[in-house]
Amino acid sequence: MKLIINIKPFSFQLTKKLTTSQGIIHNKKGLLLQIKDSDGNCGWGEVSPIEESELRKCIEKLAFIGRNTTKDSIENYLCELPGALAFGLGSSLADLENLTTRKLSFEEFDITKSCYLLPTDIDPLESIVNYLDRSNKVKSSHTIKWKVSNQQNNFNEEKTLQKILTILPKNSKLRIDPNGGWSRQKAQAWSSELKNEHRLEWIEQPLPSTDIEGLFSLANQIPIALDESLIEFPYLRKIWKSWQIRRPALDGDPRLLLKEIDKEDSQAVISTAFETGIGRRWINHLAARQVKGKNPCAPGLAPGWCPKGPLFNNNPKSVWEAA
Repeated sequence: MKLIINIKPFSFQLTKKLTTSQGIIHNKKGLLLQIKDSDGNCGWGEVSPIEESELRKCIEKLAFIGRNTTKDSIENYLCELPGALAFGLGSSLADLENLTTRKLSFEEFDITKSCYLLPTDIDPLESIVNYLDRSNKVKSSHTIKWKVSNQQNNFNEEKTLQKILTILPKNSKLRIDPNGGWSRQKAQAWSSELKNEHRLEWIEQPLPSTDIEGLFSLANQIPIALDESLIEFPYLRKIWKSWQIRRPALDGDPRLLLKEIDKEDSQAVISTAFETGIGRRWINHLAARQVKGKNPCAPGLAPGWCPKGPLFNNNPKSVWEAA
C-alpha cells in the first residue's frame, strides 16, 4: 500500500511548570502526522517526546523514511524507531487499518478517576487539601502523585512527607516520583520510612534508569514502579513483575501496548506525556481499557496540566487545522 506522510509541527505551554529531578518542563513541542493512502483515507498520529533532543532524532528518522513510502516499509521500521515516532506512525497505521471503527471503538476515560499530579510550584500540603475538598464533591480518585527532588539531604521534603501522611485519608493512595534522581542511600532511607505505610501505592523510578540491580533490590522491600528504565531497556517490560508506568506516547506502537494491557497478568499503568488531542485519543482509550481489566488503579493523566483549545480537541482534523 503506497502512503504519503504529511507533517505539521505543534507547540504549547503547560498550564504550570513541572519541576522534576531531571529539570523543568513547561514548553511542549512535537509533530502531528497525517498519513494518506491512495484512496484518500487518512491516518492520524502524534510524535510527542519529552526531550527536544529526542524530537530531533525523530525528525531525522522521518526524513530517512521519506514522505512517499509504503505500509510494509513503515511496519518493518517500527521496532527500530524511537518510541515517540513509533507511537505516531503506529497510531496512523491503526487508523488506516480501520482499527478505530471495526476493532477498536475508542473509549473515553473518566478524567476524574485519574491520579492527581501535585503542582510543583506551590506548597504540596495546600494542593492536597484543595484537591481532597474538590474530589470529595465529585467522588473522584483519591490517588495523589508527588514529584520530589534529587537532593540527598532534603529535610524539608522529609518533613513534608510526615505532614502529608497526617492529612491523607485512610482510603487514599500516595505515589512518590523522584524521576530516577535518588541515590541508593536516599532510596533506602525513604523505603525504610514507608515500608509499613499502607497508603503508599509505590515509589516510581527511585534510582537512575541504568541501576537495574538497585531497583530489583528495592522492589524486594517496598512497591516499586518503573518508568524511564522501561523506555531505555524495553526488555524489562517482560521481566519486571511489579508496576510498570507506561507512557504510550513514548512507548512505541500503541497496537502492541493495547494487546499487552488486555492480558490478565498486565501490570501496566497508563500515564501521560502531555499530548494534543490526536495522541490523547489513544491515551484515553488505553487508560479506559486498563481500569476495566484486573489492574484498576488510577492512570496518571495529569488533568488540568494541558491548556484548553482546538489543539486538544477529540477530532483529529480539528487538531491538525489548529496546529
